[in-house]
Amino acid sequence: MPVSLPHPPALEGRTLLDELNHRIKNELASVINLVSFKAIWTDNVEAKEELSNVVDLLHQHIEVHSILTMPDRDALVDAGEQLRKLGLAMSRCKLDRMNIHLLLSIDTLPLESERCWRLALAVYELVTNAVRHACFDGHDGEIKIKLMRAGSWVNCRVTDNGSGLGRIKPGRGLRIVGELAKSLGGRMGHTFGTAWTSFALDFPLTQREQHANRAVVARRSRSSRRLKATPMLPSEPVAGELANPIIAQPRL
Repeated sequence: MPVSLPHPPALEGRTLLDELNHRIKNELASVINLVSFKAIWTDNVEAKEELSNVVDLLHQHIEVHSILTMPDRDALVDAGEQLRKLGLAMSRCKLDRMNIHLLLSIDTLPLESERCWRLALAVYELVTNAVRHACFDGHDGEIKIKLMRAGSWVNCRVTDNGSGLGRIKPGRGLRIVGELAKSLGGRMGHTFGTAWTSFALDFPLTQREQHANRAVVARRSRSSRRLKATPMLPSEPVAGELANPIIAQPRL
């Protein structure tokens, strides 16, 4: 049965988003130019290094913002690859600096570009929510993003290893995620324990997306059959060498 989904934003709304994105990038670029100018002219070595770090951080935030910019064309996008890019950018700009490790378990999953964008926005909000509210009790933080297809549905999970009891509050970020889930025709839920919290975002694939994902599965199946059909020839040891050499470990 075809999935009935909300209509995309009107032209006016898209124009306003484009203006907002353009303004944010320009303002960040202006700040980068100002800080770079100060870094060039200061004679203090430590100050120059710190200002250079600020410039690097601002560039990384621009990268995150660019990934989360609304797409301008109707195409199929690999949501798995998009979330990998987002995860790497978020790690560079905030997670690594807070000693929080990001783990990804992600399938190749073609989605329509605007729906992929909405998914990325939701994941960004959920990761940011974990960074702000999880209590890691002195141990290294860990956030895991899992994306997979289950039949005609998409399952996305964002789980952290921080204390979860008593910190699930319907703040603005979670309300945004809930609205994004509805706009995808899906739902958001959460579970938690004494040392973990997990948010789930589930939504159905459109007919176009189902067709594209079936094509991905078919390609994988053909590749797997070709690999199984290829005979594996045993490698011959070179004269003077052991068939199973022991590789010496470097001294620490």
